[in-house]
Amino acid sequence: MSEKGLLKILLIQTAFTGDVILATAALEKLHRCYPEASIDILLRKGNEGLFAGHPFLNEAIVWDKKSRKLPNLLKIAGKARRKRYDIAINFHRFASSGIVMYLSGAKQRAGFDKNPFSFCYTHTVKHIIGDGKHEIDRNNELIAPFCATAVFKERTLPRIYPQPADFERIAKFSTAPYICIAPASVWFTKQFPTHKWIEFIKLLGGVYSVNLLGSGADRQLCNSIKSSVNNNRSINNLAGELSLLESAALMKNAVMNYVNDSAPMHLASAVNAPVVAIFCSTVPAFGFGPLSDKSFIAETKERLDCRPCGLHGRKTCPRGHFRCAETIRIDDLLNTLQR
Repeated sequence: MSEKGLLKILLIQTAFTGDVILATAALEKLHRCYPEASIDILLRKGNEGLFAGHPFLNEAIVWDKKSRKLPNLLKIAGKARRKRYDIAINFHRFASSGIVMYLSGAKQRAGFDKNPFSFCYTHTVKHIIGDGKHEIDRNNELIAPFCATAVFKERTLPRIYPQPADFERIAKFSTAPYICIAPASVWFTKQFPTHKWIEFIKLLGGVYSVNLLGSGADRQLCNSIKSSVNNNRSINNLAGELSLLESAALMKNAVMNYVNDSAPMHLASAVNAPVVAIFCSTVPAFGFGPLSDKSFIAETKERLDCRPCGLHGRKTCPRGHFRCAETIRIDDLLNTLQR
């Protein structure tokens, strides 16, 4: 306990957006265990927007990994040491975050055994992909020593908090029944092929407008999809136009959201939005699937000895045929609207 009697907790997740969203499940549970605690989170620059107006977070500490990476990291480690955290929990499995843990001076330190600095942890958990657990449950094991048993056993889901201004911003795109599509992924083999997105939109019933979501880097892809659908359908290309919380607000009230195995899937989970998650080269068994009450998985029905070909996806299909994506049936996506 800190000198002033206020428990100080530091959460660390400096990986990609989806990983940060999944870590919010632990944030929710820690708040339940310690409603008066001051909770900070360390994340990479670009993800801080997820926590604008967050009711349970004291501070989002931002690490700029693209400019003066190591000096900035050491500066953050110094800040953590000055804050005198009682508990530090590291969901990230790589050395950079381990350095912060090592230098933080936190009284109790929890993290996964795969981190090179796990020797400095007071509580270590094995991280096993494909162990039948979802990532939020693996994360949950890290906070076991710090939560009452009854609360620990309850499954707490990820959550982010779009603000009223976020809903106001997207109101003009949600006046009629609509679906959202996030067609892009950082990895080629995680991305449903463009021509299949186009086929899907063409086969949609006429009652739905379509909102295409993504970052500014996805705008060209979304433009190509929009221009290829020649049926006068109402399509809004919002890639690069909305913040993360605005995108989540739009997804929340959609009839359905169609996403790859990527960050928008976790955005949907964090606002309990209906979602269809399309798994191409990766598989739900890795433990990163959708968590919304109304969620569906779309994947190939073929038995492919090359699937999965990796945990994070690849820049190209190693076999050259990309059958894990090409054999996913459009009907499986359409049928979710009826279900």
